[in-house]
Amino acid sequence: MVIDMAHYAFLDENNIVTEVIVGKNENEDGIDWEQWYGELRNQVCKQTSYNTYGNVHKNGGTPFRGNYAGIGYIYREDIDAFVPPQPYPSWTLNNNVIWQPPVPKPNDGNIYVWDEINTMWIQPTFE
Repeated sequence: MVIDMAHYAFLDENNIVTEVIVGKNENEDGIDWEQWYGELRNQVCKQTSYNTYGNVHKNGGTPFRGNYAGIGYIYREDIDAFVPPQPYPSWTLNNNVIWQPPVPKPNDGNIYVWDEINTMWIQPTFE
């Protein structure tokens, strides 16, 4: 028997995730667990879905809040989603709540790293 457990993210005053815990399923026992955990810690608490990434639920369910929250992620109230930290200033957030480079990464089997100064993918040199 698989028991699904809920996950909750605690937010600081800037809506940055400081911790993620496993807890009771929302409304289990008739309790609003987001509110209960938040009051316990005196922090804003938001439920997050372990199975959601890129606004897609990996088991075919309904995606929840964009991405599973991680420490350092930002909770964006305007889109009700957890957003990972922006990797580079030139990257933009797409509709699936994933950061995208301004130039797609080549898909030719080679290793590439992002060069933010020139906003392009380059092959690293190993000396």
